[in-house]
Amino acid sequence: MKLHYREIAGIGNPILILHGLFGSSKNWITNGRELSNFGPVYLLDLRNHGDSPHSPSHKLHDMVDDLREFLDSHSISNPVLLGHSMGGLVSMLFALLHPSLVYKLIVVDIAPKSYELKYHEEFAALKMDVSQYQSREEIDKDMEKILPDGFIRKFLQMNLERLENGGYRWKLNVEGIENSQNAFEWNLPDSARFLNESLFIFGENSEYVSHLDLELIRRLFPHSHVKFIPNAGHYLHYTHSSEFLRHVKEFLL
Repeated sequence: MKLHYREIAGIGNPILILHGLFGSSKNWITNGRELSNFGPVYLLDLRNHGDSPHSPSHKLHDMVDDLREFLDSHSISNPVLLGHSMGGLVSMLFALLHPSLVYKLIVVDIAPKSYELKYHEEFAALKMDVSQYQSREEIDKDMEKILPDGFIRKFLQMNLERLENGGYRWKLNVEGIENSQNAFEWNLPDSARFLNESLFIFGENSEYVSHLDLELIRRLFPHSHVKFIPNAGHYLHYTHSSEFLRHVKEFLL
């Protein structure tokens, strides 16, 4: 699958940034510009997200194959892979399956293990028929009845696209993602290891990772560095961007 992407010019090792579930490349433009001082930055839309093609299958191995095709078709070698959440799972799995193709790995608030696709409120909100709404404010008002968390609502609403004749549509392939219930099942050979340097950045208050995951990380990524950002949650690259960028830049120097 040929993925849509945004490119920010730079000199050095290419940096590929992979967003999380319900995200897209545009979530990472600001941080991408900051990191372009270290190399050209490619902001990818993973399958079923952003402007990339839709597919009924949304498995980690599908996305690993998409990433391999992207590297081959753009003649990219020795990239730094940076992935948040779902994008972090894809980045880790790619590095473990194709270790010779990755220069460095940066993983943001996710661990190398299986996760359930438990996002009932988010899926319910994304199933709203938004074709007749005339403003985002109207959408948000009705969306609040389904999804009270204002931060997550605004995040999901970044997937809205205005239609030419009025109204909106969701750019996500909501049905395809929701129907892939084993999407984030972690499955790889026991011998898999990534021996180049890796950086794992976690939010201190994250619900996605714990200190119990550190042993697994050290086994699969023996040359890893782990950082916890105080008072940060899952979206630390946004809520604590300065601390996040400091850790990333120090790692890339």
